[in-house]
Amino acid sequence: MDLQDFDSAHLYFDELLAPEVAARLAAAAEQYAEGTAEQPLLEAQALAPDDLTVLVGLYRFYYYQHRYGDALQIARRALEVVGPRLLLPASWSEIDADHLAVAAERGIGLLRFYLLALKGAGYLSLRLGRFEQGKAMLVKVVELDTDNRLGARLLLDVLAEHSAEILIFPTAANAEIRP
Repeated sequence: MDLQDFDSAHLYFDELLAPEVAARLAAAAEQYAEGTAEQPLLEAQALAPDDLTVLVGLYRFYYYQHRYGDALQIARRALEVVGPRLLLPASWSEIDADHLAVAAERGIGLLRFYLLALKGAGYLSLRLGRFEQGKAMLVKVVELDTDNRLGARLLLDVLAEHSAEILIFPTAANAEIRP
């Protein structure tokens, strides 16, 4: 299966937004430069907690603010929202090729979104010092994306190249999270 072949796929940002949600996302975009975009984003999330456009907006906001813990929570929420739509197991670690085939039939664009969210969660886990968790997530993406269309293999290569330089000190920030 080619994860880049989603010409006819329904994409998350094609979904219609309620006017009050769209207004808050527009306000967030206008307020981003002043640093006050979080409040309208949180208001949009309160109105539409499962809307992928809202989740992507929050994820990007937190990521670009270097609030990686918050961004990781949003990435995990995206997995929780999209997984059931694709009939995937509740835990990303249990997904196999058979699950992937069923998910692709339900929507290749949504499947790509899910895998990119998992890749993002893996990367953020690495940034937060949760190396084993991040590596496991990236390994799963590489296992499922055999043609490396999503580029997760590069992150694993960089991690392997620098693994001897990583010293892990136990802190609350790098405590493992469940898959």
